[in-house]
Amino acid sequence: MGDPSGIGPEIIAAALADPAVTKLCRPLVLGDRAAIERGIAVAGVDLTVVSAPDLVPPADPLPGTLYLRELSTLAPEEMVFGKPGPAGGDACYRYICEAATLCMDGVAAAMATAPINKESLNSAGHRFPGHTELLAELTGGQEVVMMLAGDRLRVTLVTIHEALSRVPELVTFERVLSTIRITHDSLSRWFCKSPRLAVLALNPHCGEGGMFGDEESSIIAPAVAAAREEGIDAVGPLSADTLFHFAAQGGYDAVVCMYHDQGLIPLKLLHFDDGVNVTLGLPIIRTSVDHGTAYDLAGTGKASPASMKAALVMASQMAQTGQENQ
Repeated sequence: MGDPSGIGPEIIAAALADPAVTKLCRPLVLGDRAAIERGIAVAGVDLTVVSAPDLVPPADPLPGTLYLRELSTLAPEEMVFGKPGPAGGDACYRYICEAATLCMDGVAAAMATAPINKESLNSAGHRFPGHTELLAELTGGQEVVMMLAGDRLRVTLVTIHEALSRVPELVTFERVLSTIRITHDSLSRWFCKSPRLAVLALNPHCGEGGMFGDEESSIIAPAVAAAREEGIDAVGPLSADTLFHFAAQGGYDAVVCMYHDQGLIPLKLLHFDDGVNVTLGLPIIRTSVDHGTAYDLAGTGKASPASMKAALVMASQMAQTGQENQ
């Protein structure tokens, strides 16, 4: 359910009121009844909350029903809009742990997460930067890669939330090759067989023969060559200022980017409302909205559920593709 003080409950309610979502899967919400019922009221949708004590919704779900696994009972003062706190952070932690367990045990096919507040998570004693690192520990994942995706473009990141001044030292042969491998393996399993990957340069114009930097020739090109020797269909390094035009036209199944803004600016230009955050490298499927808790919108009914809907749809499609590829 995500942070009860943010927009998570209301965008979940709006998403699950859409038949286009519920025809693809049997959603089970892990969260808090009071927060979800408030979210339904804020979203202005017609849903009835039903407890799911057996952990899974019935095989033939009732229309207009939101099935809930109640993992917290928060007091009104613990879920004030825009005011996160330790109680909400601890509740978020339990929602995530339960979802990961259900997926690891094969009870659930995938998990989709609403946004959390990292400060409240840590104030509750759970020392993780966010969902990704917590899920990596819970599932035994060794290396994970962030992918942002929409219908027209998918991007994965070699470095994520780092100061731009540190990026060159973090773009290493091992890190680039690992990102290419995880992107290829995950796309092959969950999205499409034999994915085509474009690998971007770090510097403008691919370094212009070394005038603007040599990371392309000394690091990225050797990593791409090593990936190709492993049978991965990767090309690069390619100049970022032209590559995205071709990727958005369907020329590649994903673009491996060297740093955060290199990938997320074009992705959000095309998919600002419906982008999905996918954690690659986990043994389970995890999708998420690509936005935060939006405290300024919480409780107003103005928050868009588009990314939540897209996360649920993508999780369902990934699960289906994964079954077909077994």
